[in-house]
Amino acid sequence: MRTVLVAMHYQNEVLDPRGKIRVGVAAEDPNRAALKHNAARLLAGARALGIPVVSVRIAFAAGHADVNRNCKIFRDVVANDAMVEGSWGAAFHESLGPIGDEFVVKHSRVNAFYGSQLEEILRVLRAERLIMAGIATNSVVETSVRHAADMGYEVIVASDACSCARPELHQASLENMRYVADVMTVDEVLRVSARTPAPASGTP
Repeated sequence: MRTVLVAMHYQNEVLDPRGKIRVGVAAEDPNRAALKHNAARLLAGARALGIPVVSVRIAFAAGHADVNRNCKIFRDVVANDAMVEGSWGAAFHESLGPIGDEFVVKHSRVNAFYGSQLEEILRVLRAERLIMAGIATNSVVETSVRHAADMGYEVIVASDACSCARPELHQASLENMRYVADVMTVDEVLRVSARTPAPASGTP
């Protein structure tokens, strides 16, 4: 089964303590280091297994003219002058970004599929199963997981490579997603993926 890892919003604004967005990781979250470690293991493990990685980032134009202000999450982005294209905050965090010629998807809504090239890229990669992880669990991760399930993909959520600033919302979101996806730890994801050989390079 052709598997693709979709890694969402591992960006400075939500992952670094100096970032302006707190929906994914609380300012003094003691689990920040573990989250970063798990995300790095997931990315490295997928690459070692030959699983394509698609990195998803959210960013907006300077002045936020392209931000839909219909909901609180986006009004907060504007109020904090956050996620501006080309800024430190919108950049991928440390070693959690793409490498080489890996695909990068930029979007500007809650759902990573909406108005982006993600669906097109997954078709190019001939994906059948998606491993999905990112920040925040109850925002971009859950909305995108549900969308992927509706599109017919088998979905695995790497639970400990996801985060929400409020742990109870993180857990509730994971429980919700169990109806449309398999929820596993990074270790479990990599074990399952190792049992599914990646297609040979160049195989259509």
